Amino acid sequence: MEQIKTPLYDALENFYKKNKISFHVPGHKNGQIFFTQGPSLFQSVLSIDATELTGLDDLHAPEGPILQSQFMLANLYRVKKSFFLINGSTVGNLAMIQAVCEPGDTVFVQRNCHKSILHGLMLANANPVFLTPNYYEDWGIAGSLDAITVLKALESYPKPKAIILTYPNYYGLAEEENVKKIIHIAHEKNIPVLVDEAHGAHLTLAYPFPKSSISFGADIVVHSAHKTLPAMTMGSFLHFNSNLIEETQIEFYLQMLQSSSPSYPIMASLDLSRGYLASFTEEDQSYLLKKINAFKNLLSTIKEIEILAPPANVTMDPLKVTIRSTTGLSGYELQKLLEEKGIYTELADPQNVLFVLPLLKREEEYPFKQTVELIQSAVKNQVKSKVNAPSFHWKEIEMMTNLEIPYSEMRKRSKKQTPFKEAIGKIAGEMIIPYPPGIPLIMLGERITIEKINTLEKLISLGSRFHGGTGLENEKLVLFEK
Repeated sequence: MEQIKTPLYDALENFYKKNKISFHVPGHKNGQIFFTQGPSLFQSVLSIDATELTGLDDLHAPEGPILQSQFMLANLYRVKKSFFLINGSTVGNLAMIQAVCEPGDTVFVQRNCHKSILHGLMLANANPVFLTPNYYEDWGIAGSLDAITVLKALESYPKPKAIILTYPNYYGLAEEENVKKIIHIAHEKNIPVLVDEAHGAHLTLAYPFPKSSISFGADIVVHSAHKTLPAMTMGSFLHFNSNLIEETQIEFYLQMLQSSSPSYPIMASLDLSRGYLASFTEEDQSYLLKKINAFKNLLSTIKEIEILAPPANVTMDPLKVTIRSTTGLSGYELQKLLEEKGIYTELADPQNVLFVLPLLKREEEYPFKQTVELIQSAVKNQVKSKVNAPSFHWKEIEMMTNLEIPYSEMRKRSKKQTPFKEAIGKIAGEMIIPYPPGIPLIMLGERITIEKINTLEKLISLGSRFHGGTGLENEKLVLFEK
């Protein structure tokens, strides 16, 4: 198959070149109708912001270029079927959970999952058993799930409906052997494995890139193409490769949960990003790694920062570079200094700042040298006493935790706001999610511990941003009443 072809993009380009008069949606009529301030910035996108017209196919019943593009995508990733997602990996995570889980089903869930996984479990009224992942002490973050933890969980819950993993983590750290073992253990018991691999759309590339969970036999894998491939925001993939799940169920829930008016610019960018990845050669990879190593070598000359190395037995995605202040600045403070110089990074946490690097091909350039000069200028002569950066010690949590109240009952319970210290030992009526990276600190329906309250207070003091937490400004949490 000629992966260099781009069927959907070509169809959209042909539409763009036609002389046409629009008597269909959208209301901007190929960009002819728009507010005065907008056309200079929006015009090029509006001209291809089409709908399901003749020749452009239909995402929810594809027969033409969308069908061809998705077929080529499945061929590239070596799966049974692939789907374009225009509502981000969030909709892929929701759909795969709905396709597998029924109300009351027990599901093993890696605790440091994205909030969209939790929302999917809520919608399914599933019974999650949260499994505590490994903890990387030097990084101050949670990692992958250990296969031994899964085996122990199976002793207590021998027939879970599914296992849901997150791989690699936000920082590009991948425990390949553990994921491989977990999938093998699950399949021996006919348990499907669903993987939120949002940060791994490029993991078709060879070592030193981690291997995709697809290569280990995962049943459904969701990729955020827009995170590391040259695709538009919200453009993602769902890959189906299972003998344990009905493909028609995935198709049904994708139609239910995705917009019936999908974005053609996003879908065309997915087609192009697939072509970009498929045409990535060994020479391109060699060039990319050379550029990344040169960037890291230059960074290492800045005494005010350090580059974090991967923990033992963990593979690190070369597109992810994490730095930390050596002068006591928190990650948030360091990020702010960088932004003042025009460098916008992916995330900051209490200790670290994460860079997501571009997937460069041969002869493509990126301002790495300029970036290093700006970082050097930003941190020069910065001196501060060491901070006690908070770290939520996953190892202090029980290996397996359940919700104190099932999702189905939560809707019936009243709630109230309570001061932090009075919340200890009680049941959370909301999720508290430091964002990024979107990993819940406190789960809805979970019993609140003093460790979580202490971590929450420290995060607030350092200026962390949160999703959820309607009373955080007043140092209150929403709790379920008895």
